[in-house]
This record gives sequence, C-alpha cells and structure tokens, in this order.
Amino acid sequence: MPAEPARSVQTTWLYTLGSIVFFFGFLDLIVVLSMLDTYLRTGDAVTAVLVVLLLVATAMQLRYCWFLRVGRGGGLPSPWWTAALVAPAAAVWVVGLFSPGDELAAAVPLWAAATLIACLLPKPQRRLVLLVGLITVIAHPMLATAVTGVPFAFGRASDTWMIAIFVAMLPVMLLTSMWWWEVVVQLDRHRRTAAELAVTQERLRFASDLHDIQGHHLQVISLKSELAERMLEIDPAAARELVHETRLIAKQALEETRSLVAGYRHVAFDDELENAREVLTASGAECALRLGPLPADALAQSALASVVREATTNILRHSEATTVTIELTTTGERTELAIVNDGVPVTDASAPGSAGSAVSRAPGSGLAGLRERLAAVGGTLETATDASGARFELRATVPVGARVTA
Repeated sequence: MPAEPARSVQTTWLYTLGSIVFFFGFLDLIVVLSMLDTYLRTGDAVTAVLVVLLLVATAMQLRYCWFLRVGRGGGLPSPWWTAALVAPAAAVWVVGLFSPGDELAAAVPLWAAATLIACLLPKPQRRLVLLVGLITVIAHPMLATAVTGVPFAFGRASDTWMIAIFVAMLPVMLLTSMWWWEVVVQLDRHRRTAAELAVTQERLRFASDLHDIQGHHLQVISLKSELAERMLEIDPAAARELVHETRLIAKQALEETRSLVAGYRHVAFDDELENAREVLTASGAECALRLGPLPADALAQSALASVVREATTNILRHSEATTVTIELTTTGERTELAIVNDGVPVTDASAPGSAGSAVSRAPGSGLAGLRERLAAVGGTLETATDASGARFELRATVPVGARVTA
C-alpha cells in the first residue's frame, strides 16, 4: 500500500483544487449573469431553461475537478462521471442555438468540460479534445445565426470580451496548475525515498558490524571444531584443548554480539547528531541542534547515540514532522538529551506502539528497548505529548560517569 502524502502535500492539493474551483465557478458565474441579463431583457423561456441547465453543468464541473488529483494524463474516472459532465454542457450548447444573444456564453460549458477531460488524457488525445472543444466554441455562434437568423456581433454585450478572455485562459490555467501539482507530488516522493534510504543505510551499517563480528568468529569456530574432530583419535588432549578454545571463542562472539545489539560499542556521538540532522533535513523537516558540552564518558555517549538513532528512525518512518529539535544539556553529574518533533498522527499519538511516540510493537525495541539500554547505565527515559497529541517529546538522561549495571 503506498504511503499517504505528507500534510504539506495535502494542503498544496487543497490550495490547487481551490484555485481551480474558483476559476471555474467565476467563469460560470459570468456566463449565468450574462444569460440572466438576456432573460430580463427578453423574458425568453429558452434562456430560462439555459440558466437551469448551466447551473447543473456548473455543479458537475466542480465535482469533476476532484478527479484532477491523479495529474495530467492520469486517466478518466468512471464513464458515468464523464457522461454526467458532458451531458448538461452539451444540452446548454444545443439549447443555446435557439437563444439569440447567448451564442458565445452557451458554448462555454462544453468548452470547460472538454478542458477538464483533456487534462486526464495523454498528450496526443489531450490536444485532439482541446481542438474539438475549440471548434465547438467557434462553430456555435455561426450555427446559432443560421438557426435564429440573428447575426452574431462579437462585443455586442459588455461581458463578451470578459468571457472570451476567460475561455482562452482556462486550459492554460488548468494545465499549469496540474503541472505544479505533479511537481509537488514528485518532490514528496523524493523526500520519502530519502527517508527510506536513510533507514536502509542504518540497517546496512548494523548488518556490516554484525557480519564483522560473527563472520570471523564463526569461521575460526568451524576450523577449530573440524580440527578437534580429527584429533580425537590421534591426540585426545590436543582435541580437548581445541574444544576449550572453541568454547572461549563462542563466548567472546556472544559477548560482542550482545554489546553490539545493546549499543555498548563506542559510537561517535557528535557524528550521530550531525547524521540525524542531515537525514531529517533531507526528509523535509527543519532540524535544529542545540548542543551543550558533550559527555566525556564513552558509555554515556554510546547510550545517547542509540537514543538519537532510534528517535530519528521512527520520526522518518512514522511521523510527518516539519520541525525537529535536538537539545543536549549537561548539568552536574547528569547529561540530558531532548528530542521534540511535530507531525505525530493525532489518532495514534497516545496509543501503545504508536508511530509518533517511537514505540515499536516488537518486544525489546522502540521505547522499551531504549529504556533497557539506558537503565543498564543508570539512565532514564521519559516521553510526553502536548494537549493536541501532535507534538511529541522524548527526554533521555544518563549519568556522566555511566557504568553498566546488571
């Protein structure tokens, strides 16, 4: 299932849709006022029917605008929706042939429908639909003149020029808006790709460390076990010594693996902080580092580095953060690390295992895993959300002279 776009992207779409709806609505309003003016002057029943049909066509145009979210060439929706868009516009075009004074205005709804449909078609078909729509606009006054016998005079009504300008601008405005929307969507995809790559890079780093530890030890264990097996019949004492060495190597490999998983190996804490800022910035969030003196104790740095990695990974995976603040302060015998981010899904912010709170459902990971790591060096971990639940704070504290506890 594809990831939902970020809130900023959704907001951009709402602004884009709003501008498109406003443009269509304003154009249709001008056309309706033009027809109403004709009706008030003539009292023609045909013009009254045109006004009703135009209102129906306007409603369908505004509803059809929502399908533009797929972008240019994204494909048409259900044929029923397209038929519902074209039918009232075509009816206005036909009835308008019998209403002198509404020649150009009556051609606008069908042109607007053609423009909307064209945006959802591939480029060659788009040009064809726009060409057909333009022909219907030009041909309508000519056919109306032939039907009614009243010559069409461009500019006879005061709003003719305004309608003509808006008709010419309609495809330009619509296609430009769709181009801008596609740019925003593409940028959001790149942002998400950068976040996923950052998570993958961290996994590869851990896998590389694990391979370095296990690969060497397992190879030595295999060789010594094979040699001990061969020596059993020849020299039992030597074989016994090889088995003893194999046990020690296995124990050493187990201890180093535990140290790696628990985060006790030395980590360059300042590099970890810079990496977090770079990754979060690449994902589209504004990350601010407020750093006091770094703890000199390597064990404290390693524990806090694991907090930075875990928090960064979960912000990238699960939140839609636009601002992240990482603050480090050292007072007396304790160092405190605070990581604050917004963009937490409100519905999940307080739930156990929620994405925004950096909790993983897997035992021994997420907040539970961090608490165990910090508790092992005498540290603590606290979390809090604001009243709305959309802002999350993680606060880790470790003693400066950290020591591993059982």
